[in-house]
Amino acid sequence: MELGIIEIIVALQARLGQALLGAIVMKSPRTIKRWANKTVRVPQTIEQLLRDTFQIMELLSSAGSPEVARGWLMGMNPQLDDQAPAFVLANGHARDVMVAARDFVNAG
Repeated sequence: MELGIIEIIVALQARLGQALLGAIVMKSPRTIKRWANKTVRVPQTIEQLLRDTFQIMELLSSAGSPEVARGWLMGMNPQLDDQAPAFVLANGHARDVMVAARDFVNAG
C-alpha cells in the first residue's frame, strides 16, 4: 500500500525534524506544517523529493535506528564527494543518495 503525501510528511517530520526536512526540500518549517495540515498543496516536484527521501529513510531505518538514519543523512559521505546526503538530496540527486544508502546498509 502506498502512503499518501500527508502521511509521508508526518513520518518524515517525526524522524528528521522540521529543520532537516526543511533543508532537504528547501522550504521553511512553516510551509511544511501547512502541507501537513493540508492548508497548502505540496508542489509535484517537491512531492517526488519527499517520496524519495521517505524511501531512503525506510531503507536506512531497516538497518538501524531512525537516529542512525538521521545522522547518516547529515554526515559527510565519501561516496557523495564528502557532502552530506541531505544536501545532495536537496540538490536533486536522490538516485546518488539511494546508491550510497544501499551501500551503507549492505556494508552492515
